[in-house]
Amino acid sequence: MGHHHDHSHDHSHDHSHSHSHSHHDHADRDWAAMAPRLEAEAELFSPLYARAAAWLSKRQPHPGLVVDAGSGPGVVACVLAEAFPGARVVAADGSGPLLERARARAERLGVADRFSTLEGELPDVLGDLEYPVDLFWASRSLHHLADQRAALAAFAERLAPGGTLALLEGGLPARYLPRDIGIGRPGLQARIGAVEAERFTAMRAELPGAVAETEDWPGLLAAVGLHGATSRTFLLDLPAPLSGEARAFVVAMFQHYRDNLGEHLDASDLATVDRLLDPEDKVSLYHRPDVFVLAAHTIHVAEAEFGNR
Repeated sequence: MGHHHDHSHDHSHDHSHSHSHSHHDHADRDWAAMAPRLEAEAELFSPLYARAAAWLSKRQPHPGLVVDAGSGPGVVACVLAEAFPGARVVAADGSGPLLERARARAERLGVADRFSTLEGELPDVLGDLEYPVDLFWASRSLHHLADQRAALAAFAERLAPGGTLALLEGGLPARYLPRDIGIGRPGLQARIGAVEAERFTAMRAELPGAVAETEDWPGLLAAVGLHGATSRTFLLDLPAPLSGEARAFVVAMFQHYRDNLGEHLDASDLATVDRLLDPEDKVSLYHRPDVFVLAAHTIHVAEAEFGNR
């Protein structure tokens, strides 16, 4: 929420284009301030989202209405608009400034005529949709909602008969560096990931009215009355040497770790992170040849039944 917090088992957990929360919940996250990082990450991951959309199009070839719940700045909503040229796309999010960016992007990409935004808290704002939804996409937005099962039930309720709900949650922690980078103690990223997982748990616990839920996403999709639940994982594999954009994204991720997790790291790991972020240091992320991006995002998908529900 993302896309965006100090938690997450992976980079994007905590930011990701997924934030749809109320601004009075966890620690008043300022999504708009995170917009550049959220946007850069989603742009980098666009090939993964495009492959996921192509896979979804086999299940849902001609959706009339596609909704991105927790759309953030709209990068993925625009990928969906391109993948489904016959669809109307609605980007729904709690942050007005992020939706403004989404509208500007749709305009730039020439899809504004079939793109609209819906501002308000999930899942309640979905009551404002005028039509049933053929394809519902929720990318790392669900985990910011206090009652995930109730939110899923609300999503499912908005589906057209035969409509598809696609939930991006889970996957693997992203990796950007080898285990031993020649400075500090080997295994830095695994330790950062452990702290991130703890912070993620704390973030969930601090949500007002939080309901604990086993993260069996296909099981939850079935529990809210959907059928044929299955999962598929998509890889983003950007080997070294990285493009300038990809390297800048990795720098932004480590800056995010520094800002949000720094107080939970030991002194030696903090010193390593500081060296990695120092543009003057030849072992930093700005100069080292061994920086890469390897990430796996899992999509859980299920359908509403046809006929009288």
